[in-house]
Amino acid sequence: MSSIAEELAKKQKEISVSEFFERNRQILGFDSQVKSLIMGVKEAVDNSLDACEEAGILPEVMVRIERIDKDEYKVTVEDNGPGIIKKAIPNVFGRLLYGSRFHAVRQSRGQQGIGISATVMFGQITTGKATTVRSKVANEDVAWELDLIINTKKNMPEVLREEPVIWDGKPHGTSVAFYMNGRYLSGKQSVMEYMKQTAIVNPHARMIFIDPENRKIVYERASDDLPPATKEIKPHPEGLELGRLINMANETKQKSLSKFLVNDFSRISDRLADEICKKAGLDPGRSNIKLQDRKENPNGLSLEDFKKIIAALGEVKIMAPQTDCLSPIGGNLIRKGLKNVLTDIKPEFYAHPVTRDPKVYAGNPFTVEVGIVYGGDLPKDQPVQILRFANRVPLLYQQGACAITKAIESTDWRRYGLEQRGGEGIPYGPAIILVHIASTKVPFTSEAKEAVATIPELQAEVELALKICGRSLKTHLNKKETKSKTKAKFDIVQVILPLIASKSAKIVGKPVPQLSGTITKIMNVVWIDDAVVYEKGRHKVRVTLYNYTPRSQKLNLHMVVPKEGFDYTGLQIFPAEVKDDGKMTWELRSIPSTQKVDINFTLKGLDQEAYDENEIYVSGIDPVLVIGADPLPGDWDVKRLEITETAPAVAEEEEDEVDYDEQKEAINDD
Repeated sequence: MSSIAEELAKKQKEISVSEFFERNRQILGFDSQVKSLIMGVKEAVDNSLDACEEAGILPEVMVRIERIDKDEYKVTVEDNGPGIIKKAIPNVFGRLLYGSRFHAVRQSRGQQGIGISATVMFGQITTGKATTVRSKVANEDVAWELDLIINTKKNMPEVLREEPVIWDGKPHGTSVAFYMNGRYLSGKQSVMEYMKQTAIVNPHARMIFIDPENRKIVYERASDDLPPATKEIKPHPEGLELGRLINMANETKQKSLSKFLVNDFSRISDRLADEICKKAGLDPGRSNIKLQDRKENPNGLSLEDFKKIIAALGEVKIMAPQTDCLSPIGGNLIRKGLKNVLTDIKPEFYAHPVTRDPKVYAGNPFTVEVGIVYGGDLPKDQPVQILRFANRVPLLYQQGACAITKAIESTDWRRYGLEQRGGEGIPYGPAIILVHIASTKVPFTSEAKEAVATIPELQAEVELALKICGRSLKTHLNKKETKSKTKAKFDIVQVILPLIASKSAKIVGKPVPQLSGTITKIMNVVWIDDAVVYEKGRHKVRVTLYNYTPRSQKLNLHMVVPKEGFDYTGLQIFPAEVKDDGKMTWELRSIPSTQKVDINFTLKGLDQEAYDENEIYVSGIDPVLVIGADPLPGDWDVKRLEITETAPAVAEEEEDEVDYDEQKEAINDD
């Protein structure tokens, strides 16, 4: 008679990864009808964008959702990528944990090889229908079309049909069509919102969405520049875990401990490797560096030796990881993406987006980017909208469990002009906070990739970036409030004083006195007003400086202008200095009291959205006196301009006005 242990042993058997996820599909995010539809679209779109970028192709991705029955939909995702060779199609779409990116230390949307094949499996489970894949590579005359399903017992694809087809007008690309049970809704957690947010952080992509009512929405690309291609690097040693170090040592092909440290990790030189070995008390030339085992490898490194190496790595100074393994969006493109998509909101202010320098957690490089949008038609009495992204992919679910949300909640937004009860929690106000984490390995809380785990190093970086961007918002709000108060004061002075003077003069029978001197003493500011108007393919820019102080003022005016579109035609005052990056400086040597100076120029050849706000700074004057421009930032590296003997003639008396027409003629003559 067999024992209970033997009976239990007979019941134990191995299951495939497909069978596991088939029974636990909620782990992958397929846990509701609404969410399942979004997940299916997301996984297919992620694959399309990755394929296009790796091939150096500007992406064009079309998503179509068709209602087949009450709860059944057909989802088609088509791209203009490089295509997939015929023999690889079944494994890519019909085999879980099959992919080329899992072991690569570089940024990419997909890494595990689960997403699209899990979508195929979920559709197969809920509808019983196969997935159809069509793909064409550039050097072939025909596309191959396959119908396939997944054998979940074996985690292997089964091809039901394959045939060559003519794909008119398509030189290369891939289309995947799958059926799934789901529920289509609009709102914050919807396919439409996913497409919208994807367009924001992928401004180089053209996104097309056709909903079940056959309504077509197109997000045109805001940039023709592809993100820099990411390069695969070796793991960075900072924050390395003991188990990973042992596994790497057991698998290395290097012949010594020193060579292992230099060649299997990034940022470790020969000198640094010797220093690490010295601190760990180990011989750099030691050849047997696998974990000690009493039978097979008695002379290897002991567990204590590996602990000493970990400790030594923490004591030496190691360079930050290379940046070419990451592909952050960048401040300009974040701004462009937001402006390109948020046209219905018309925000009044876009804070200068922040991109932090790369940092490391557990050997994985990462960087954090933050952007803030304020005002416009955003609601003032509701919590701010949070847009979370990881490797350019929107995170629509599990907001409360995400490190990004926790970082926002722990920031004191009252300092930056937003309402926040008790100084913690999600702030209230007319704002959108965008946070993007780019990493070689984003620490998601689950395989569904819906929230970022609360890694201390990562959350701290998000908080720092939020505070920097928040200061930009606070500066804008302070400037707006100051300008509003000053304008109200100016309006009162301009209206009430002339009335008092007029009535007083009439009573005493004397002429109305000149009030300009009195007004300047009350106001005592240099007021800078500016505007950008887009007409007939050109941006017309005006900057006007009013001197409402009792004495003549001189200052340097600085602007950031797209140099390729700058047109000198009609320019009244030529800039004293023009830099290659579009930074321009006007030296205004004398603006008499109560007088004004106009600077007008045009920008041509730019899209309307490319320039809709002037970036104006001043130097050479007490910034407290200036309303409408910021003090010159320290990173401009602009030397203070001084008046020289070779400069155009300037009046000797401080109160005299400079003839700017003479300046222009003098420069033209030169």
